Amino acid sequence: MKRIIVSAFLLSLLLQKVAIGQVDMQERRKMLAKNVGGTLATYAAPPMLESGYVDYDKLIAELKQLHANTYHWLDRAGKTDLEALKLFLPMAKKAKIKVWVTLVPPSESPPLSSHYSEPYRLDFEQWSIALAKLSLEYPNLVAWSIDDFVHNLKLFTPSYVKQFLDAGRAINPSLAFFPCCYYKQTDSAFAKNYGSMLDGILFPYRSESVMASLTDPFQVETEIDKIRSLFNNGLLVYLDVYASPHSRLGASTADYVREVVKEGLASADGVLIYRHQDPVLFPEKFEIVQKAFKKGLKKH
Repeated sequence: MKRIIVSAFLLSLLLQKVAIGQVDMQERRKMLAKNVGGTLATYAAPPMLESGYVDYDKLIAELKQLHANTYHWLDRAGKTDLEALKLFLPMAKKAKIKVWVTLVPPSESPPLSSHYSEPYRLDFEQWSIALAKLSLEYPNLVAWSIDDFVHNLKLFTPSYVKQFLDAGRAINPSLAFFPCCYYKQTDSAFAKNYGSMLDGILFPYRSESVMASLTDPFQVETEIDKIRSLFNNGLLVYLDVYASPHSRLGASTADYVREVVKEGLASADGVLIYRHQDPVLFPEKFEIVQKAFKKGLKKH
């Protein structure tokens, strides 16, 4: 009940301020942080039934076992599209689990890949509106993201991003937008062009300040601090940890995952695991995440 009251108050306050044009991004981020700060989540790769549909009950049970408070849903056609999300949201709400949604950009859509995010595909204004409406029905839908956002700026121009974010925020200003942004592309030019619109970023860590790899866990705090400094330290930064293999950099070790998660809990606004780890197939990494999430984020 307390969470519902806080969310309702946040929404009311944001709506009032939007109506009179008073919200700046630093103020907005501070208000949103009350709802999305402390995120501990896994991403995609849910357990599946033989029918090809998500095993919702098993997913929720595993999230509870991990001490995760959020699940990051990948909308990418097939049987895990928007309709499947609509089935999951009330179950997650009952289990007190918050939800993020990721959509795929042009670089991960046909003809370069086999599937779109359905049903709105690359119409991100329609997505923004639809997710905002859905988040009013299910307040546990707290954020959305676009994968590899910084690699698709040809479509995601500042004017287009403002257009689709304004459309969604007019419906529900408390729904946060955290696009996936990598270290090298999140530079001063990016901050200048997009910083007035983004609530934060989902930051996949690859130690790019030194050398791109999944072997060096010790640049997390430095890279997060550098990114925050570009946005006048007002940006919410959520660390994405490669527990599953990267397409180019290969697989990570259990020790690497342990250290990156530890660093993230100390310096980020939240930690998300790429991807959800099957406790039978990957028991060591599952246990690492479980123990780390039980401790939770350090206050900073």
